[in-house]
Amino acid sequence: MFTSVFGSVEAGIIYSLMALGVYLSFRILDFPDLTVDGSFVTGAAVAAIMISNGTNPFLASIVALVAGFMAGMTTGLLHTKGGINPLLSGILMMIALYSINLRILGKPNVPLSSEETVFTVFRSLFESFGIDEGLGAFLNMVGLSGFTPSTWAILLPMAVFVLAIKLLLDAFLKTEVGLAIRGTGDNEQMVRSFSVHTDWTKMIGLGLANGLVALSGAFVAQYNGFADVGMGIGMIVIGLASVIIGEAIFGAKSVVRATIAVIGGAIVYRLVVAFALKVEFLEAGDMKLITAIMVIVALLIPKWVDSYKKHRQKRSRMKQMGAVSIQARATGKGGEGLAATKPDQ
Repeated sequence: MFTSVFGSVEAGIIYSLMALGVYLSFRILDFPDLTVDGSFVTGAAVAAIMISNGTNPFLASIVALVAGFMAGMTTGLLHTKGGINPLLSGILMMIALYSINLRILGKPNVPLSSEETVFTVFRSLFESFGIDEGLGAFLNMVGLSGFTPSTWAILLPMAVFVLAIKLLLDAFLKTEVGLAIRGTGDNEQMVRSFSVHTDWTKMIGLGLANGLVALSGAFVAQYNGFADVGMGIGMIVIGLASVIIGEAIFGAKSVVRATIAVIGGAIVYRLVVAFALKVEFLEAGDMKLITAIMVIVALLIPKWVDSYKKHRQKRSRMKQMGAVSIQARATGKGGEGLAATKPDQ
């Protein structure tokens, strides 16, 4: 059981990069970008082909990020310069990327099980420095011997990397360009009145979003040991689920808090899916159904909570008004009695 939970946390951290990209496009830029399903595979395909051809896996991951950035910029270009509806421009780019990704891969599936990846490099480093043994001994010493995974070479480096990306994204969104992107999502007309070129802010925002998505795809391909042309199907729903669940659980009153919530939401999503698949009548093919149900519940619960709070506030106001009315009537009668008993001056 612990193995599946630990694996879900690992996968959640890797997928949180994709969730951050979805947050950037949907929440910050207010752009319904469906390019995600295609750019995720683009990152995986570029990284897989470069690694299988002997390229350094770290360099391959960076190139995958750049490829995703270009895909997002193209979607923004279709919308801003071509005047195409935001939703339709994302759909068109997603469809186009399917053929492009198939061209990059050369075949539907490219295995990476025998290739050197980012995670095999970290695993070798952890073994050479004895980090796994040291952490295992520490957990045994504090009485957590049953919570020792086979290796920490995936969780720890990815946690540090995702945290660094989160901090860089927070810092970027506070810069002049970042504030312009946020302003474009909040009120495009107002931002234009300040002579901001909103076409560029949209393209840059979509490029960064899809760059993060592609980087996540590159890491997922190396984590799973293969890149598949169909691995991005439904990825936008998974990203939205992570964003919505994270905001519902952790809140999103500020950008800094929202990015933490998105990362937490991605991990919670993977944990819920792992536990759901333990149910006897559910199978691996039901994962999309589970995701859809989770999104529906995450969307409905805040509305139910708000409705309940409003109902309680209304009842509280009615009680207060009733109490004030009773007090006023009582005060009025007391005043009349006082006036009747008061002697003439």
